[in-house]
Amino acid sequence: MFRIGSHVSTAGGVEKAVDRQVEIKGNCGQLFVGSPRGWKVGEVKKEGADLFKKYCSEKDVGPWIVHGTYLINLATPKEELAEKSVATVQGELDASAELDIPYYTFHPGAHTGEGVEKGLKNIAMRLSQLEIPNSVTLLLENTAGKGTTLGETFAELQTMVEESTYGYDDIGVCLDTCHLFSAGYGFGTDEEISQMIDEIEGTIGIENVRYLHLNDSKHPFGSKKDEHEHIGDGEIGEGPFRTLINHKLFRGLPMVLETPIDEEKDHSWDIQKIRELRDDS
Repeated sequence: MFRIGSHVSTAGGVEKAVDRQVEIKGNCGQLFVGSPRGWKVGEVKKEGADLFKKYCSEKDVGPWIVHGTYLINLATPKEELAEKSVATVQGELDASAELDIPYYTFHPGAHTGEGVEKGLKNIAMRLSQLEIPNSVTLLLENTAGKGTTLGETFAELQTMVEESTYGYDDIGVCLDTCHLFSAGYGFGTDEEISQMIDEIEGTIGIENVRYLHLNDSKHPFGSKKDEHEHIGDGEIGEGPFRTLINHKLFRGLPMVLETPIDEEKDHSWDIQKIRELRDDS
């Protein structure tokens, strides 16, 4: 079954996320387990977790993915920030396990002037400090490449994994379409997507791409800017999304939207747009 959903709020209790997903006609989804701009990981209460699992099963919504707070920076040279980042990732991983959510993703971080090689080593070292629960796969999210952020290339993501003490049994990749486009990866034609897949196969391996974030971009190809737009309304346009989501190596993956919510369009509009672009023949 085609799995498409969006990021939804957990306001009022994590179990509320399931109904919110169903209301927008989604059947998988993403959520935060704390404030996206804070360090505190929300307490997972047993009653709420049990209801979340029950509703997911009854309404066939999943797989879910937890997105980490935006403050995380495993590449930083600052030890205090690194310690906070590792502790928060660990807390979010543990919360994911308590909710029976199989995936957790976050932006690896920025080297802030220390250099790419040092930043990548820092990420690998700090990944190694984590205790990834057996039921959760940690997914590194590719980035747009703005400033000193790391993870814009598949080679950088590969280095993060291979220099850590973990392997691809525990770590995978979540690909964001806006980030791909802004980092200079095209996927609108058969030739472009074949080139991208060849690069993936030569580094992280296509089998280790486990989830997709579907977002159009407000900014041009190769801009290295990360600002999302409704599907088809941005610089990517409808065509590349049709190519990507119908490709035999990607069409079976769960996909979530992180598109804007405004007066005219919300996540239900974007979910419907993706369904229209999907070839189910």
